[in-house]
Amino acid sequence: MVIRLLDILFSTLALSLLLPLFIPVVLILRLTGEGEIFFSQKRVGKGGNLFNLLKFATMLKDSPSIGSGTVTLKNDPRVLPFGKFLRKTKINELPQLFNILFGDMSVVGPRPQTRRCFEVFPKDLQPIISSVRPGLSGLGPVVFRDEENILSENSKSVDFYDQVIAPYKGDVEAYYIKVFGVISYFSIIFLTIWVVIFPKSGAVWKVFPNIPAPPDSLKVILNFSR
Repeated sequence: MVIRLLDILFSTLALSLLLPLFIPVVLILRLTGEGEIFFSQKRVGKGGNLFNLLKFATMLKDSPSIGSGTVTLKNDPRVLPFGKFLRKTKINELPQLFNILFGDMSVVGPRPQTRRCFEVFPKDLQPIISSVRPGLSGLGPVVFRDEENILSENSKSVDFYDQVIAPYKGDVEAYYIKVFGVISYFSIIFLTIWVVIFPKSGAVWKVFPNIPAPPDSLKVILNFSR
């Protein structure tokens, strides 16, 4: 109940403060690219129920059915020119504040996945991950903040995601649920801001020292230190 009240408070406050930013973004999107303002996609929410996640449009309308599907790579040709800026600054994620206000999401939680990506999580972890509201940010997004670059460095990027990233990301998200509470909620908000300012920081491993260790193939990429 406390977390839900915090979600409503923060999302309402953020939407009020960010309205002046939304107006020019909406105008630019309407006048450039394909003229789309919002992108809506079905994601897996609490209890395994699907909901419509909102973002500012950054990619071609048919992008989920072409190229690498729901996995986005660095320099993905499906990303529109203004979309690159929105994705880099994370402004494209801000419409999810409405999802938080409506109760689909929380400020902090496991990152909401498409059905396809959710189903490559280990089967035993799927009910654990979907037992709470997904988040605008979370431990998984902080650990994998540079996921597009990680995938771009692997020649079989989609297979690498399915076989290496997804299983470990599932472990991280399940761990977050074990430590879920007001302290971890505020810790992840702090870390989210911190890694935006210092993207190479390994602070997450110090704030959450008991996160499962990543596989050897990810340790250097994720700046793992323990």
